Order: sequence, then structure tokens, then C-alpha cells
Amino acid sequence: MKLPVTAYGETGSPVVVMHGLFGSGRNWMTAARRLADRHRVFALDLRNHGTSPHVATMSYPEMADDVRETIESLGVGPVALVGHSMGGKTAMLTALQYPAAVERLVVVDAAPVAYPPAFVEYARAMRTADLSSVTRRAEVDAQLADAVPTPGTRAFLLQNLILDSDGARWRPNLPVIEAALPAISGWPAVEGLHYDGPTLFIYGGKSDYVQQDHRAAIAAYFPHVQYTEVPEAGHWVHAERLDDFLAALTPFIN
Repeated sequence: MKLPVTAYGETGSPVVVMHGLFGSGRNWMTAARRLADRHRVFALDLRNHGTSPHVATMSYPEMADDVRETIESLGVGPVALVGHSMGGKTAMLTALQYPAAVERLVVVDAAPVAYPPAFVEYARAMRTADLSSVTRRAEVDAQLADAVPTPGTRAFLLQNLILDSDGARWRPNLPVIEAALPAISGWPAVEGLHYDGPTLFIYGGKSDYVQQDHRAAIAAYFPHVQYTEVPEAGHWVHAERLDDFLAALTPFIN
């Protein structure tokens, strides 16, 4: 499917940015505006997230094909493709399967490996929250507190809550996302593929998503790989340490 796109900047080389689980293109707004003085930046909403259509399935091959179709529809390729977490895995598979669309690749705090299933409790808590009489965001925050004890994480999840004259509802397709979490935590079987373009992995020093023992798998897929650690960042590198993140990203995409 062709994904919804928010564009920033009028000139310069094209950069496509992709969010992680429970995110949307809006998560990249601040970074995209900073990049837009030298690039045309396109922030995507991946399937079942943001303003994208709700569909019944959600696998990395499907998401990579969505990205390919969207890049082709924009008519701007090949692009610098940047993805965080789930978006990073989507970016990796897009580069592996459709290398002609990707001029260079940036993966933010993700590796081409299977992680233990995570965030199931978050998805279930959001899906089962009683929104029938909600009038304030704080009421949903209280319902999520047991399953999501960290206030900052709840605030991130609550960005997905629509609260208007029609009542309260979630923007993402939570039942499909919850069912797809094992696949999203995993990595598809794509042995034999590799991407020969320039590749940068940016990861948080306080995160464990990119470990030393992942580097052999990374190098097998991406032989021209570089690494940059942002020491004070956790998993949400570009949100937690934006200046440090951009200092790593901009020389590579420029």
C-alpha cells in the first residue's frame, strides 16, 4: 500500500524516516525540521499506525513492500532510508529486498535479529482500556498505569489516543498489532541477501537492542556498515538525545 507521508523541506537529497512500534511519522517532526534545511524529508506512517489504513496483517515483508511502493510513488528515489526500532527493521528489509530504492541506510537502535517478544502488555492494556465515558486523557493514563508503570512511556502511548467530540478512541489498529507482535519482535528469514550501500547503525549506549554479538549478523547483511553509539541515550535515541543523534546522522546523509 502507499503510506501517508508528511514532507519537510523543498530542496536537497531525499531522506525517508520511519517510526517504531506505537509511533507515527509525527515522532520525527522535530528531527525532520532540523534536517529540512539541506534535505527533502518524508516521514511515513507505517501500516496500522498513525493515519495509515487499518489492514488485517502486518509482517516485515509487507511493510518493506509498502515502503518501496511509497518511495516509488514519491518519485524521489533512491533515498537515504532511516528507521527506528520496528521502522529500522523495516528499513533493513527494504534495503535488502529493494536496493535500487535505497541510496544509503540508517538503522536506529535495532538489529537484524529476533528479540524476546515485548510490549504485549502495552498493546493489551491499550486495547482493553474502557474508553466509553472518557473525557480526559488522564483517565486513560490511570487505566494504563499498572501495565505501563513508567510515566514517560505512558505519555508516548497516549499520543495515539484521539479525544474529540466523537469520544475517545485509539488511532492504531491495536488488535492486529497485538497479534503481530511475535513477528515484529522477530526477523524474517532472508538468508543470502545483502545490501552493498553505505550503512550506519546508530544506537543508544543505555539500550541493549544493538549488542556486540549482533555485529556478525549485521555485517553479513550490510558489509559496508559503520556504527555510532550515543552514550547517554536509551532506545528512543532521536527523542532522548536529538543533538547527539543529528551529529551522528547528518554527516552520513550529507
